[in-house]
Amino acid sequence: MADKMVKKTGVYLCSGCDIGGALNMEALEKMVNSEVKPAVCRTSEALCLPEAWAAVEADMNNEGVNCVLLCACSSRDKTDVFAVDLDKLIERVPIREQVAWVSKPNDEDTQMLAEDYIRMGASKLKDMEPPVPWFQEDEKAEPIDKTILVIGGGIAGMTAALETSKAGYKAVLVEKESQLGGFANNFKKQTPTKSPWTDLEDPGVAALASAVQGDGNITVLTGTTVEKIKGGPGLFDCSFTGGKEMRVGAIVQASGWKPYKAEKLDHLGYGKSSDVVTNIEFEKMAKAGAIKRPSDGKSPDSVAFIQCAGSRDAERLPYCSSVCCAVSLKQAKYVRETNPDAKAYIIYKDMRTPAQMENFYKAMQADPGIMLTKGEIRSIELDADKSLGIEVGETILGGDIKLNADMVVLATGMVPSTLVEDDDAAGTGLTEDGKKAAASAEAGAMILNLGYRKGTDLPTLKYGFPDSHYICFPYETQRTGIFACGTVRAPMSVAQTVSDATGAALKAIQCVELTAKGNAVHPRSYDNAYPEFFLSRCTQCKRCTEECPFGTLDEDEKGTPKPNPTRCRRCGVCMGACPERIVSFKNYNVPMIGNMIKSVEVPDESDEKPRIIGLICENDALPALDMACKLKTQISPWIRFVNLRCLGSVNTVWVADAMSKGMDGILLFGCKYGDDYQCHFIKGSELCNRRMENISETLDKLALESDRIKMVEVAISDYQKLPQIINDFCAEIEELDPNPYKGF
Repeated sequence: MADKMVKKTGVYLCSGCDIGGALNMEALEKMVNSEVKPAVCRTSEALCLPEAWAAVEADMNNEGVNCVLLCACSSRDKTDVFAVDLDKLIERVPIREQVAWVSKPNDEDTQMLAEDYIRMGASKLKDMEPPVPWFQEDEKAEPIDKTILVIGGGIAGMTAALETSKAGYKAVLVEKESQLGGFANNFKKQTPTKSPWTDLEDPGVAALASAVQGDGNITVLTGTTVEKIKGGPGLFDCSFTGGKEMRVGAIVQASGWKPYKAEKLDHLGYGKSSDVVTNIEFEKMAKAGAIKRPSDGKSPDSVAFIQCAGSRDAERLPYCSSVCCAVSLKQAKYVRETNPDAKAYIIYKDMRTPAQMENFYKAMQADPGIMLTKGEIRSIELDADKSLGIEVGETILGGDIKLNADMVVLATGMVPSTLVEDDDAAGTGLTEDGKKAAASAEAGAMILNLGYRKGTDLPTLKYGFPDSHYICFPYETQRTGIFACGTVRAPMSVAQTVSDATGAALKAIQCVELTAKGNAVHPRSYDNAYPEFFLSRCTQCKRCTEECPFGTLDEDEKGTPKPNPTRCRRCGVCMGACPERIVSFKNYNVPMIGNMIKSVEVPDESDEKPRIIGLICENDALPALDMACKLKTQISPWIRFVNLRCLGSVNTVWVADAMSKGMDGILLFGCKYGDDYQCHFIKGSELCNRRMENISETLDKLALESDRIKMVEVAISDYQKLPQIINDFCAEIEELDPNPYKGF
């Protein structure tokens, strides 16, 4: 372990941006010198000006200042200006946003608020140590590998491998079939990808495969699957069929999709007539060179395309597969090109051709041989003349209609390869509301075969697609260093797949580079701290291993956690989970936050000035607060905010610390949770909500009302609502009797 830092602190106060007009800066500087007792304390009219920051750097270079307490704007502002070397520490105190801009100028309560924030910042700085990369403290640390493993040899996988190579990195491409190309090998043409967006194009599969096979940076393993993957980013040890073994740094999962089971569509005639086929079967027919009616081998004079065949259906496939409408338009064009006298009918629920694909839709509308109508399929039956009779209701033509066609093509949806299909009614592993029938895909997907305690494959969303933070981090999954792309991540076109695979390859490269520096990946990609476990006090309760959203921790035979540092995202969920408080980071730990809370001065009961702690997540809630403060909406001066990495890191001892100190209330701000969660750390906000029961028990033991603590979900877009939420809670606390622990 590294020796503790000998600290020399400099406190720098900014009076710009209305701070000096709201606060008594001389009194603030006097308080700093008497309580914090720094080596240096300076006030500047604008700390962000080059000459002002140069003076701070001079103190670091000439006076030995290695701990900087910067009392100015939010830690989210001017991060490029206010930066120090890794061997130094800096803590930002937001006296602009959280004090000057939202409180009454030159008021006693406003001054007390600023002083408390400085005390809290100084307390945190006192407890911090400079983080060092994990491998510098591990004598057995092995070198980081930067090879990128790509699983799946379709459009997505081949693109990811090529883009990896173009960036100067080695790639290994694994494909279970004997040739590259995936489902795209079945495509005769693809929908337009360029102006004028009206002409079908070659899928380019052969050219892409040739480029991959001729690239010296890419090792291609066809007819191969993964037997086992162990380790973490930079240190993934992979075993493949055929006895091959290798180490890689990051993984791109491009394992693609499979069509929805058409056997479940007998109500649409599939299985009852050989002339009812799926869009995949029709595409293969066209690729083979001739569109023939399966029952008699004749060229059809009419083909009906049924959209959303089983899709957007609560009993079957609940979601839209995005590309089916454009594919049916493409296949209708095949029919017209093969036989100019043939007719194509497209029956849709909604015609979905987003962006420039609308031009392709309009071009097909202009073809007099293609008829399109919205409608619901009532039935599809074989008529006496051997044609297929299609009864359509709720059409835009003004009533029910009946069509006769030589063939029917069902536009079946796309199912991700990660979804384990079983024999339930839907045939997809989904229940009626679209949730997985099983708890997760790990039980049977067997694509990655991860040697993780939490399962063999990626956790999945309710539709079976790999789970990620779909708003901010679409490629990242819950397994650090493994990036999903293409149709395994979401239904998408060939063009979208190419873009998606490029993004995933770049994220994989970013991952290996950050890992080599000891840094975390998203969202704390600048953080090179990592959790330290004081295992001599571990009781093997398994809470940390079970609650970590990222599978960072394995266990030994006794249930003791076995950390995998490169998998860690530095969220601190394990720290919040541990009842023994054995988990800590050098720059974030349980005593540190507890001491920050204790550093707040609590007025005497007779002063009638309540004190409230706001524990606020740095991802959605803090940005929302910053935006609210920029609007300069008044916020109660009773609350002091403590920035947290994630609400999942909240340890119940902080509640005891706050209440024992005499705080009157605690307001917790976390991300939205549930099926459409927005938590950057997946489960953090949800876990904190579950722990509220334990927090209520803590209040009961202290003989305090449970109303003194409240958790609210905050989206980043809720910034206009936030001041009212805060002020309402502060008003509720004022209605309660003061905390009886004041003064103890």
